[in-house]
Amino acid sequence: MNKTWRRVKIGLGVTALIVVSLLIYAFLIEPDQLVVNEVTLNVQQWPAELNGLRLVAISDLHAGAPHIDDAKLEQVVAEINRLNPDLVVILGDFVISEIPGGEFVAPEAMAEKLKNLRAPGGVYAVLGNHDWWEGGPQVMRALQDAGIRVLENDATSVRYHGQTLWLVGLADLWTRQPDVEGSLAKVVSAGPIIALTHNPDVFPRITPRVALTLAGHTHGGQVNLPLLGRLVVPSSFGARYAIGHVEEDGRHLYVTPGIGTSILPVRFRVKPEITLLKIMAGADGS
Repeated sequence: MNKTWRRVKIGLGVTALIVVSLLIYAFLIEPDQLVVNEVTLNVQQWPAELNGLRLVAISDLHAGAPHIDDAKLEQVVAEINRLNPDLVVILGDFVISEIPGGEFVAPEAMAEKLKNLRAPGGVYAVLGNHDWWEGGPQVMRALQDAGIRVLENDATSVRYHGQTLWLVGLADLWTRQPDVEGSLAKVVSAGPIIALTHNPDVFPRITPRVALTLAGHTHGGQVNLPLLGRLVVPSSFGARYAIGHVEEDGRHLYVTPGIGTSILPVRFRVKPEITLLKIMAGADGS
């Protein structure tokens, strides 16, 4: 009996140690990391003349969340600049609402760090639900004062290797009215279109005219448990648009898992990520 009880205690002790270690990792270690995920996307509607465009996509900075202080913002900017991208897009949620251990950072202070981003094609953004909850006009103004073009149901052209491509930025799905049709109507010349949206749930409304849609918002679920998967994804489609490359009916979506955290300052098997996309013509465009 004593031996059995001793084994039970050892088993419980080992289990408790594992649980505590995992909690330390999920709350203190992984959320403080920063990785670069380099992905080559073969997109059917992408013209061969624009092959090799290097686009950095980041989202959900949530400045002021645990682990997202001035030093982390500077690290993000330095890492992006080291990658020498042709274009940088930031897909919303620059600020935070309430989060344990977090402290609200003024949009102007956050934008002061981001103004050092460098890309020959420019730096562009859309706003997310947290930005509008905490004062969308102020966030927009701070970004634009820092030289970052905010696209709110708007479109703009970008030149790359003598060719034109279009960026179409959609308003946030939860807090605004994304106008897909009206925004696309602002594309007034030929060239592939990249749509920018904070929330990937708008993707089913994107027309085949758009070569690629980029989104954030989901944080990849923040927690990805073995066997159980991503238990909490803020999407009406469950984990369908949780993270990474999705292709549906020849239309392409890429969801970047973000850098900060919300609700709880936890990440497990969903590391904070700078996504570097190399866009190539697919089978139909080669």
